[in-house]
Amino acid sequence: MTQASANVNIMIKAARRAGRGLLRDFGEVEQLQVSSKGPGDFVSRADMKAEQIIREELMEARPNYGWLGEESAEVKGADPTRRWIVDPLDGTTNFLHGLPHWAISIALEHKREIVAAVIYDPVKDEIFVSEKGAGAWLNDRRIRVSGRTNMLEMIFATGIPFGGRADLPDTLRDIAALVPQTAGVRRFGAAALDLAYVAAGRYDGFWERGLNSWDMAAGLLLVREAGGFVAPLTGESMFDSRSVIAANGNVFEKFKSVLQNA
Repeated sequence: MTQASANVNIMIKAARRAGRGLLRDFGEVEQLQVSSKGPGDFVSRADMKAEQIIREELMEARPNYGWLGEESAEVKGADPTRRWIVDPLDGTTNFLHGLPHWAISIALEHKREIVAAVIYDPVKDEIFVSEKGAGAWLNDRRIRVSGRTNMLEMIFATGIPFGGRADLPDTLRDIAALVPQTAGVRRFGAAALDLAYVAAGRYDGFWERGLNSWDMAAGLLLVREAGGFVAPLTGESMFDSRSVIAANGNVFEKFKSVLQNA
């Protein structure tokens, strides 16, 4: 960004510091001690360590803000209007399998609205940054959602629930309805990067059910600031319904209609 705020600079510093540690651990992925956090959902020492680094950086700089992270208990801040929402390693399963597609996601919420976002992909050294009203950026280059208008030329992304999750049939119905009308559907396994890629015009749209707030908070602002649309698939709120649909304005309503009628 040309003129990043103090908060955004703090977020970038935290993401880069945690990213250096994760890259070192990624290089030794076979030696990582892995503990199971439930079926198909793994957490590593690297994940915990990254969250600790980010938390130290952010809370030291802004001790009054609240905290919501994937790997630790929520903390209410002395300032009840502001909190950090952090996923220290989005794409944990990719990471543990040696797949180079994972990211750090940091969002700042003010009065229940996301006002700043950083998504950092250390492997590719790509840092996506946005601030409310200041646009969306990738490594100091302004980004915009795609301008495509024909669904048959568009690529969409989603997450496919792992075995045992109740929302798997819904997602399979979505895919069956959408695929015949598109140039393809991708499943890369990191929702934060999926949203960042919509903001950068790499994907034309993204949808997923069963997400947590830390999976999507930063990405939602990136898409909006890049000129895209975001909404819950069901219900009034993305965080409450744990679902999201994001796309460029040309296709958003049609895309939403296909999924809701699947």
